[in-house]
Parts: sequence; structure tokens; C-alpha cells
Amino acid sequence: MSAARLLAVEAVESHVRAFFEGHSVEVVVCDVGPERREVLPDLKVLVVGPGPRSDSWAYVTAGCWAAMEKDGHGFEFVMTAHVRDQRFIDLMAMITYYHCGGHQLGLEHSMPIGEPWVPGSTCDHLLISLPYLHGPELEHCPLPEGRARILWTLPVTAAEIEFRRHQGYEALEQLFDEAEIIPTDPFRASVV
Repeated sequence: MSAARLLAVEAVESHVRAFFEGHSVEVVVCDVGPERREVLPDLKVLVVGPGPRSDSWAYVTAGCWAAMEKDGHGFEFVMTAHVRDQRFIDLMAMITYYHCGGHQLGLEHSMPIGEPWVPGSTCDHLLISLPYLHGPELEHCPLPEGRARILWTLPVTAAEIEFRRHQGYEALEQLFDEAEIIPTDPFRASVV
């Protein structure tokens, strides 16, 4: 690991720890396998327990920016869930590999999960969004050689993704607001 990449991963971890002060933060080194390790040599997932900022669990990548930054700018991702589960750590590794392995994600993009977010859920895609549950204070992460944007990976349904394709991202966000979805509820009804 280069010194610059190591400093970037450490800076992301420090940023997340400072933002979630008073929460437990567990650092999980992801075993992504030998082929994927070439793409993501430094990937960690920071598992943040419930606490003063949120009663949910947060899963934040650290190492995505280091693998993909351009001119000092890049992304990390956060997912918010109702429980601590290895499934969500694995999903964050999958998102990062998808992004770094040739399908660059950005704001308003989506990706298929290939199965329900959790068994029995109709959410089988992820929508890349602003981290509304945490705000710009988490989103904007200064790094020694640039900055990372921490974007939210919101579990959504295939019907919601189809609606977004035809009606646009803003129209889908409006439906989420009108329905007052609970984004950590894996069994929430589709808004379309």
C-alpha cells in the first residue's frame, strides 16, 4: 500500500469516527479475494453502531477513494441498516468492487444487487444518493491529497429504478418524501 493511499484510508476512518463520536466503530478488513484485491487492495468497511447521532447501523467504505481518485476527488459509500449483519459488510464490498471494477457510480446512479437486500425484501437495487440521514457534514470528507464524497447507497425496488429511468431522479425523490419512507426498513412498500 502506498503511503498516500494509506493516509487517505486513515483520513476517511478519522472523519467517520469524528462524525459518529459516541458510537462504536469497528474496522473490518474485507477479504475480497485475490482478483478483486488487485482492484481494491486497501478496502475496509467501518461498521458504526447506534448512538447519539442515529439509532441505526452505518456501514462506510474506506479505500474506494484510494483506488479510484482522479485529481484528488473520488467517492466512498455509506449504507444505513436496521441491524449489524455481515451481509451489509459484504454488500459494501460488492458496491465498491462494482464501482472500481469498471461500472463507475455517481450521484443518481443505481446498481442491481442481484437478490433482495435482505431475504423477503422487495428492494433489490441500490440508488446512489446524497446521505440525507447524515447530511453534508458526513458527505464531505477532507483528505491529505483531496477530498472524498461519501454517498448513500439506498436500497430501492426495480419498479422504483424503472420509474427513475422514465420520470427522473428528482421525481423519485419526491415520491420517497411524500411516502415518508423509512430507508432502513427492508420491508417497506415500493413507492410506485
